[in-house]
Amino acid sequence: MKGSNRVRIDLPRKLRVRGGQRVALHNSTAHHTHGWDEPQARAATALLKAELGELQYRMYAEGRSGVLVVLQAIDGGGKDSTIRHVFSAFNPQGCTVRAFKAPSVEELRHDYLWRVHQHVPPRGEVTVFNRSHYEEVLIARVDGLVPRRLWQARYRHINEFERMLVECDIRVVKIFLHISRAEQRRRFEERIHDPRKQWKFDPQDLRKRAQWPAYSKAFGDMLGRCSTPFAPWYVVPADHKWLRDLAVAQIMTATLRGLAPRFPAPGFDPRRVHVR
Repeated sequence: MKGSNRVRIDLPRKLRVRGGQRVALHNSTAHHTHGWDEPQARAATALLKAELGELQYRMYAEGRSGVLVVLQAIDGGGKDSTIRHVFSAFNPQGCTVRAFKAPSVEELRHDYLWRVHQHVPPRGEVTVFNRSHYEEVLIARVDGLVPRRLWQARYRHINEFERMLVECDIRVVKIFLHISRAEQRRRFEERIHDPRKQWKFDPQDLRKRAQWPAYSKAFGDMLGRCSTPFAPWYVVPADHKWLRDLAVAQIMTATLRGLAPRFPAPGFDPRRVHVR
């Protein structure tokens, strides 16, 4: 992208979490637009998606680095919509989406990172986790599925796991879609009354909504304790879907620009750059 078509990237710096302590998630920040309006944001997102497609093509051809995207949000936060509106910029040949539900019997026989690790992207590809290993310090904590001493230790495990991935050329990008409690209620009501969206509604959503304070604390600890220099968290205001899409597109574009992928020369052997 050249000249005036190159969109400025300003949101990642504003939204990146400086780790070290619990992050306070206020309802007001979920509605923040950071100076953008909807027409500007939609136009900029369209340009960024075109650039993302080109950057991914080069990354796939080069085969030097992979990108793991972790999407987390409270119920109704817009993970599926974000994947549909932003990550559709990528060629499916080099982009995979993996959703993590409740673990199976076989998965429970292994350590809790086992099922996640086998879905990490190979070099040259992008994988999006719709929910992730972070459920082990979220639902496992809030619902008391494991003792406190176990989920407390998992912050360290996860940080070390992600450091290993980064040192093996897999960039880790973690995005938390932050909606307000009022917006969640609006979206749940829409699911109940809109025939096209009723299939999305689960009565369990209301039980989890009642746990809002507990989840806010769990998300705050997750963000503060697991936003690291090598695998940062970004808190994206997601009440406005158009701002959410712009922010995620900017974060992804900044990440891929940073990798500076190039088309390999004729006769290039990717095995020469891979370190096991």
